Amino acid sequence: MTTRRTRGAAVMAAMLTGLAACSAPSSGEGKGEAADSVVIGVASEPDTLSPLLGYGKDGNSKIFDGLLARDADLKLTPALAKALPQVTDDGLTYTYTLRDGVEFSDGEPLTAADVVFTYRTVLDEKTNNTSRSELDAVKEIRADGDDKVVFTLKYPYAPFAGRTVLPIVPEHIAAEQDPNTGSFNTKPVGSGPYVLSAWSKGEKLTFKANPNYWGGAPKVKTFTMAVIGDDNVRATRLRSGDLDGAILPPNLAATFKNDDGLKTYDAKSYDFRTVALPQANKVTGDRAIRQALDAAVDREAMVDKVLDGAGRPAYGPLPVDDPRFAKGIERDQDLGKAKRILDSAGWKAGKGGIRAKGGQRAAFTLLYPSGDKVRQDHALAYASDAKKAGIDVTVESATWEVIEPRMRDDAVLAGFGSTGDPDFGLYTLLHSSLAGDGFNNMARYDNAAVDKALDTGRRSQVEATRETAYDTLQRELVKDPGYTFLTHIDHLYVLNDRWSGLTTQLEPHEHGFASGPWWNIEDWQPKQ
Repeated sequence: MTTRRTRGAAVMAAMLTGLAACSAPSSGEGKGEAADSVVIGVASEPDTLSPLLGYGKDGNSKIFDGLLARDADLKLTPALAKALPQVTDDGLTYTYTLRDGVEFSDGEPLTAADVVFTYRTVLDEKTNNTSRSELDAVKEIRADGDDKVVFTLKYPYAPFAGRTVLPIVPEHIAAEQDPNTGSFNTKPVGSGPYVLSAWSKGEKLTFKANPNYWGGAPKVKTFTMAVIGDDNVRATRLRSGDLDGAILPPNLAATFKNDDGLKTYDAKSYDFRTVALPQANKVTGDRAIRQALDAAVDREAMVDKVLDGAGRPAYGPLPVDDPRFAKGIERDQDLGKAKRILDSAGWKAGKGGIRAKGGQRAAFTLLYPSGDKVRQDHALAYASDAKKAGIDVTVESATWEVIEPRMRDDAVLAGFGSTGDPDFGLYTLLHSSLAGDGFNNMARYDNAAVDKALDTGRRSQVEATRETAYDTLQRELVKDPGYTFLTHIDHLYVLNDRWSGLTTQLEPHEHGFASGPWWNIEDWQPKQ
């Protein structure tokens, strides 16, 4: 058994997933259970547990390991690999040497062939993985014996090592199935610290410790992710003792501030709330409308009133404290500017103050996912600000199953944000080649200057060149906004204070299921 490491993980879940039905575990699953058992309330569940379809692509899957992982500070550390990769001077070849003696939970050895199978299957166009573009740089992957894996890239891709936190699956099981429909999607086998023991869709997922985990058997022997889509129900279950912890919006987290035995964790994040403005819509497709909305929104008020101060204004996809944030793009609400933009573009005030142009009213629908109070409040505040400029926004809640087919024509109160490198989140959010590809480029944004900046940032190894590219991109988004960026939100968690070793990372959009104070649950120790 190897020496136990402080196992890190990337902090983004597999894919954008819809909120699950409002349900909860049976009573008595929380604080009343054994000291080595934990029940956590989360808002959503993955569609699949297969890395071949995107689950755990940024690490932290618990069932699986990647070649590398991330520690509490998001620094890349060895996981299945013995060390960080050897990289050639031209940046085109990455070689990983595997750790000795690692087995999958079924007892079969993990070898280089499993790594090759995993990446090749993800890259196969027949596999329904909407994150394939993130591995665009890979030209070839091959095994060099049982313990070495060699990646050859098409072009130097500076953050490539960060992509190798991708979980590795067992070829001897997954190769026998269709990756899109096989049972592996719901009954996975991996090499991680936990094994999935049960999954009741829409209700809960239960994981048991892998006693043969190469990093050492976890002290938390069982943990359950209770899927509770409604924020208020999650808070009620936590207060009643059915849950040991939960992710909560700021207003609900605050109600536990003085509760004995409970501790609140505040995680900073790259998670932003934004309004995706579809280009196909006759109103939101007009650049003047988008520019006016950008000027009309009161971001500071949203942070204060919607987030109770637990966040920051978002002036673009990168938070203001990111090293690559474009200085000087911060902007206050300016209703006068919004009105002047609309006047110049021919949108004239009409009945009730709502503008029109060529017989078309400045009106559109804004969808948000049911049960998400934070998004609802953002949407209502946005509609209120828009109306002050003469734009009528109708707010409507729906499930993701209803929202997804309507994204081409209707605006959506969306959430995105990735850590690790700007390419990780910005390319899929903005590049025109991914317009309409699932939840990628939801607004179907198409801007040649932004595409060029994204391609330059992805393909250059020169840090100064990359910085200039991402600076250009952010300034172009101010001139031609395909999204109205609103806030970057903090993630708040409330947990029973009976374990030590709990920390939070700088988190991406996806949280609750994959990240949170339980990102390193395999390292927790019971308090004496």
